[in-house]
Order: sequence, then C-alpha cells, then structure tokens
Amino acid sequence: MLDRDGPVPIYKQIAEIIREQIDHGDLVPGDVVPSEAELEAEYGIARMTARRVARELRERGLAYTVQGKGTFVGHPGTPKSAERTPVYHRIAADTVRRIRSGDLVVNRPIPSEKALMKEYGVAKATVRQAVAYLRKQGWVFTVPYRGTYVSPKEDWPED
Repeated sequence: MLDRDGPVPIYKQIAEIIREQIDHGDLVPGDVVPSEAELEAEYGIARMTARRVARELRERGLAYTVQGKGTFVGHPGTPKSAERTPVYHRIAADTVRRIRSGDLVVNRPIPSEKALMKEYGVAKATVRQAVAYLRKQGWVFTVPYRGTYVSPKEDWPED
C-alpha cells in the first residue's frame, strides 16, 4: 500500500515494491519490469512518476533500460527472459476471440482506443499497434473519424 501523504516519494515506494519482487524471485534477471503504462494503471500515477521509478531502479543497479524495448531486471547484457508475447499481440488475440465468440459483431465497432488503453493498462501507441495488426489480418476495418469495425466474415483470415 502506497503512503501518498508520507515523506517518501511515491516513485521510491514503487521502486521498493519492485525491489522486493526481485528479492523474492517474482522478477528474475532478464525479466521485463512493468512498463510506464502498466505502472500508471496499477498505481494511479503520472507518466513522469513512472519514469522516475525506472530511473530509480537503474540508479540502484537493479535494472537497465533498452530504448524501445523496456526496462529489464539486472545489468546491461543480462540475457532477457524468454520472449513474451508482445502486449499488442495479446490485445489482438483477445479481440479475435471476442469476434469469433460473437461478443463483437460484424459491422459494429470494436472497443475504443480509450477503452482498450484502460482495460489493458497500455499506451495509445500499443492499442494502435494492435488495431493495425488486426486490420492487416482482415479482422477489422477503420472508417476515418468514425471508428474501427469488425470486418465481414468473408474478409477474416483462413484458420
């Protein structure tokens, strides 16, 4: 539980929580540290505070950052854990499941960017990457200034 009124800055408290996860083996060298967007969603903090968490972890020697890839437990050069499925692939896969189940209907909109950002605790760019991936596969189509809709069944990719 964060002490939002106490003397220890929030970013230091969150960095300490992550350090404890490392100490307990919940995060091991090479694991990705929660992203800024994930920290924002989980702790209700601002993006700048989330950035300070990563910087604090780096300064303590607990993590390193790879531009465009994320922050990882350990020192630079530590082998990364087995590649995890990118978050945008997970969002896309969940959306495909909802389309196949009939939860999302042909020619009706998929959830908005804002709704997906909130549901998955990710940045707008990640949601847009997922939608672009779905569009490329044929699951959805986008109408400028209107939204993104489920494609007709004949446009869906073959199994």
